[in-house]
Amino acid sequence: MNATALAARLLTERPRPRGIAGWRHAHWLAVGTVCLGAFLGQLTASVTALVFPALGRHFDAGFAAVEWVALAYLLVLVALLAPVGWLSDLIGRKTMYLGGFAVFALASLGAGYAGSLGVLVACRAVQAVGGAMMQANSVALVARGVPEHAMRRALGIQAAAQGLGLALGPSLGGLLVEHASWRWVFWINVPIGVLGILAGWFLLPRTRTGPLPAAGAGKQPAAGTGGPPAGAAARLPAPRTEDGPLAPGAVSPPGAVPVTAPGGRFDLAGLLLLTGSTTALLLALSTASGLPLPGWAVAVLLLAAAVLALALVRQERRAARPILAPGLVNTPGVRSGLVVSLIGYLLLFCPLVLGPVLLTGAGVPVARAGLVITLLPAAFALAATVGGALLPRGWSDVARCRAGAVLAGAGLLLFALLPVSGAAVAVPLLLAGYGLGLLLPANNALVMRAIPAQCSAVGGGMVNMARSLGTALGTALPVLGVHLAGPAAGGRTVLLALAAVAVAAVALTRPVRPA
Repeated sequence: MNATALAARLLTERPRPRGIAGWRHAHWLAVGTVCLGAFLGQLTASVTALVFPALGRHFDAGFAAVEWVALAYLLVLVALLAPVGWLSDLIGRKTMYLGGFAVFALASLGAGYAGSLGVLVACRAVQAVGGAMMQANSVALVARGVPEHAMRRALGIQAAAQGLGLALGPSLGGLLVEHASWRWVFWINVPIGVLGILAGWFLLPRTRTGPLPAAGAGKQPAAGTGGPPAGAAARLPAPRTEDGPLAPGAVSPPGAVPVTAPGGRFDLAGLLLLTGSTTALLLALSTASGLPLPGWAVAVLLLAAAVLALALVRQERRAARPILAPGLVNTPGVRSGLVVSLIGYLLLFCPLVLGPVLLTGAGVPVARAGLVITLLPAAFALAATVGGALLPRGWSDVARCRAGAVLAGAGLLLFALLPVSGAAVAVPLLLAGYGLGLLLPANNALVMRAIPAQCSAVGGGMVNMARSLGTALGTALPVLGVHLAGPAAGGRTVLLALAAVAVAAVALTRPVRPA
């Protein structure tokens, strides 16, 4: 068997067993499998902050160096979400999703055995490749295989799995660091990854039944056409699973890559410019936070970030399939909504990184600190799933956004003003988490409502990018504050600044006109 035939065989999606495929509730088994990936991705996002102090002691490294264990993951994730989604339409979403579990599990195994901080950061970057393969396909796998009448419930279950992973991360991380080793924070992903591969192999429907596209198929339309030639979509075969056509009533979700013209040329230049500008900005913040680089590097990196950002704007204005779509960003309600999305995840992840530093610095044991910090994502998950039931029935998404931002700002303000102890910070964390759980889902709904239906894939991708960039800044800014003013004063300053940013989110939230 030559290499081409072997690759084709490995990339061929296998059908589910007939007994499973023929069961009328089989789509819920697929939803459960996707929930494993959703849980794993959010668990990784929230568990890492608890190991920063342990990693600093083990590798004799500063906070600014250790934070790249998280930043490397986030940067690779931002860079790969769009191209992985594009590639998944070519070779099949089930194949990519299962491959994501495998890459993630192997990288987690390597991270646990890392003998240096550099090796650990490299393993985290590889882990992000697997994370992107899962995250770029999770919503699409649910939406393509679930009937429309069950769509809201299925996506709600997936959101609950994400919330569970986000909530368990800090407490699980604290327990593992205190009673086992920081290495188990990464090794714990391995059995979950293996379970995900097995479940996906038997429970996920095929997303491609035909041969892979030939090289050069689906060439990019001429610049300026903005899409495939007239009638191209009609010539494409209907999406199928091994049970026949797409599940009755199933739809392509916001954020999924469209199935039309799957071979169109990807905006690689835009992606490289986005990744370069983001990396330069985060490196500048890390250098200002104590990363051992020359002092002049901060100015050079900030200048490079600005130049690359300007080049990105120019590139996106002329790209046939831009990843940021300037025309879409300028749609009323979209730009401000993306900024609010970034702010929301900045407000969520800053306390997750800063809280363990403040609590352990005040003498709180690591395991207890993890349990206390868990209150923030737990309240977030609760509000995001069922929090709306506690609000007046007639409240609009704008009202929910503003109320959530006010609650989050009040919680962060209390966190800054109250003495640091496990009991004292519990209420502020609950308040901030609940507010963010109201803010972010309502804001996402406003953004997607303002985006035309034919642009939902690009719009969903931009929301994902804003979320990832907010998470990255939420990791970097607490490190900067602690480095410049120490844990107590620096942490208080960061929390006060976050409370002010929450007020800005209130001002930025505006009603939108449906597209």
